[in-house]
Amino acid sequence: MGKIRKTYDVKFKKKAVDLYLKEGMGYKTVVKELGIDHSMVRRWVKYYEQEGIQGLEEKRGKAKGPSKGRPRTRPEDPETKIKRLEAEVEMLKKLLKM
Repeated sequence: MGKIRKTYDVKFKKKAVDLYLKEGMGYKTVVKELGIDHSMVRRWVKYYEQEGIQGLEEKRGKAKGPSKGRPRTRPEDPETKIKRLEAEVEMLKKLLKM
């Protein structure tokens, strides 16, 4: 079972970035001030410098690209589907006879 990750809203991330960029605080000072890991602050500053405020938006769980991620299931070919449905019918017939 994986670790549960804490998520921070854009407002909080922007505050951390502003403390570093505008207030001139170092990473260690920002970390102590806000009680978060230094790698997060570095990542947020990097994303903010590259993409602006959009770089601070949550990206986990959001698919990229025109097709928006992979399909949940593979399309079943017709022959396999027929065989599966026939087997299902036979199983249901046996259950009804009981």
